[in-house]
Amino acid sequence: MPPPPAPDEERAAPSGERPRRARGPLPYVVAAVLAVVLVTVTVTRGGTSDVADQALGDQQLKIMAPADPGGGWDQTSRAMQAALQELAGRTEVYNVGGAGGTIGLSQFAQLDGQSHQLMTTGLIMVGAIAANGSANTLADVTPLARLTTDSQVIVVPAASDIETMDDLADRMRERLPSVSFAGGSAGGTEQILAGLVAKDLGLDPGDVNYIAHSGGGEAVATLLSGSAVAGISGISEIKAQIDAGQMRPLAVSSAERVELLPDVPTLRESGIDVELTNWRGVVAPAGITTEQEQALEDLVMAMTETDEWQATVRREGWGDVALAGPEFEEFLDDEIVRTTQIIDELGLSGAR
Repeated sequence: MPPPPAPDEERAAPSGERPRRARGPLPYVVAAVLAVVLVTVTVTRGGTSDVADQALGDQQLKIMAPADPGGGWDQTSRAMQAALQELAGRTEVYNVGGAGGTIGLSQFAQLDGQSHQLMTTGLIMVGAIAANGSANTLADVTPLARLTTDSQVIVVPAASDIETMDDLADRMRERLPSVSFAGGSAGGTEQILAGLVAKDLGLDPGDVNYIAHSGGGEAVATLLSGSAVAGISGISEIKAQIDAGQMRPLAVSSAERVELLPDVPTLRESGIDVELTNWRGVVAPAGITTEQEQALEDLVMAMTETDEWQATVRREGWGDVALAGPEFEEFLDDEIVRTTQIIDELGLSGAR
């Protein structure tokens, strides 16, 4: 495999008004380990917008997806790439997979002051930080914006004798460790959801047999091979296998049924009092100026209003929850506290 790209030497929510945020440290830690770049894709366009010029100067925009190809961060990064074509010109996406995004984060933290660098992030990374007992902190980056939400779906292979969420719950009650769940990284949304379901069933979340993967594609492969009893995934990541009849959806984790899977009940409809929705966002390196930060926020929020981005959101079934400025920082702080508490309660903390 090729080595990760070296840091560049040249430095560079809802609709309506979105205030800008004042940066501040976030008191939580994340792992620092070597990264591996797996995929690089470049798209070139002729011009850039004024807001892109303010944010990037003469640098090419680069977006890190801190996961292997095929998962939600990869999809989001490439959706950003497409939607930014007319705003930011030449744009590159590259993958750095592993450990719930914390490997990518440890590399991204080395890009101090480089305002032409972005990284996708979200709830999975927040959970991985707590679960891994990591060494770096989210103060090593500059949060810019929340972009989307994505409901989770619990599935089984089509050949499984488990027909409903009730069947899966009964199997879990009989012998929880025998029910293996395939999903994303340790401490991520999928493992949290599996733990919450077990807890609601009166079982020990620490006994959940969870098979972690660094990318959505790997988790799907594990399921299709029959190496796991059930799987948990973002709907957009596994919808193709559901449509092809390879997977049977049992329940979604959202408060209400989702448009992409209208016949699939929610967990609460299935008698399990659990609701959990994944969210994704974007950050820049630490060390950028206030002016660069605001220009990047302007660029990202302008991206969310493009026809290209809106079409992708509708096609993937993502929730459009664009949010920047102090409101996003407050949201992120709350998510860190809430998710760390859940990880601790479920016995998934790295300190365990």
